[in-house]
Amino acid sequence: MTSATLTRASVPTDARVTWWRVVHAEWIKFRSLRSSLIMLAATVAVLVGLGLAFSAVLANNPPTPGAPPPPGPPGTSLLEPLGVSLGGVNLAQLLIGTLGVLLVAGEYGTGMIRSSLAAVPKRWPVLGAKVVVLAGVSLAALVPAVLLTFLGGQHILGTDGISLGDDGVLRAVLGAAGYLAGVGVLGVALGALLRNTAGGITSVVALLLVVPGLTSLLPDSWSDAVTPYLPSNAGQALMSIGSNPDLLSPGAGLAVFVGWLAVLASAAAILLRRRDA
Repeated sequence: MTSATLTRASVPTDARVTWWRVVHAEWIKFRSLRSSLIMLAATVAVLVGLGLAFSAVLANNPPTPGAPPPPGPPGTSLLEPLGVSLGGVNLAQLLIGTLGVLLVAGEYGTGMIRSSLAAVPKRWPVLGAKVVVLAGVSLAALVPAVLLTFLGGQHILGTDGISLGDDGVLRAVLGAAGYLAGVGVLGVALGALLRNTAGGITSVVALLLVVPGLTSLLPDSWSDAVTPYLPSNAGQALMSIGSNPDLLSPGAGLAVFVGWLAVLASAAAILLRRRDA
C-alpha cells in the first residue's frame, strides 16, 4: 500500500492580477476553444466565398445599360464593383456577432464565469480583455481577408472593376473589416448584458437586420431621423464610396457606430459589477 504525498504548489512572489495577464488568460481561452476558431474561420470563409461568388455572377451577367438603378445605397449594391466584393458582409456579421455572444454567454452557461470573476475581483477587466482579444483577433483575420476578397473580385470583374487606389475605396474596404470587428464587440456586450446565448444571438440579429426593416414602416420624417443612426446603417456608411442622403458621412457613421459600442459595453461593465455571477 502506498500513500500519496500532497505538495503545496509554489506561487511566484510577483503573482498578481494585471491587465495584460487578464488579456493573456482570455487569449488562452479563445484559442483553446474549438468553437471560437470555427466561428472565426466561418466568418472569413463566408466573407471571401460570397464576395468572389457574387463577383463571378456579376461578371457573367452585367447589368443592362439604361436599367433602373439597383436597390440599396450607392457603393454597397450587389450590382456595383465595390458592393459586390463586400457582398458577404451581411452574412459574416451574423457569424462574428454570434462569436462575440458565445465568448461571454458561453461562460455563464458552463459556470466558468464564476472562476474568471473570482480570479479578477474588479470584474470589468474580464469584459475588457474579451473585447480586446476578439477585436484584435478579428482585425488580424479580417483585414487580409477583405483585401483578398476585394482584389480577387475586381480581378474577376476585369475592366468593369475598380482600383484600391480610387477615391474612398481603401477606406471602404478597411471599413468593412473594422465594421465586422465592431459587430463582434457588440456581440460581447449583448452577451454580457443578457447572459444567455439564445437571447444574445437573437438580439444581434434583431439589432442588425430586423430593426432597420421595421423603421421603414414609420412615417418618412421619423424614418429619416432614426434609420441613419442604427448600428448597421452607421457601419454601412463606412463601406460606401458614394454620397447618399439616407446615410451618414463616413466620419459621422464611424462616430455613431463607436458610440453604440461604447454605450453597450459600458452598460455591460456596470451590470457585471453589480450583479451576482
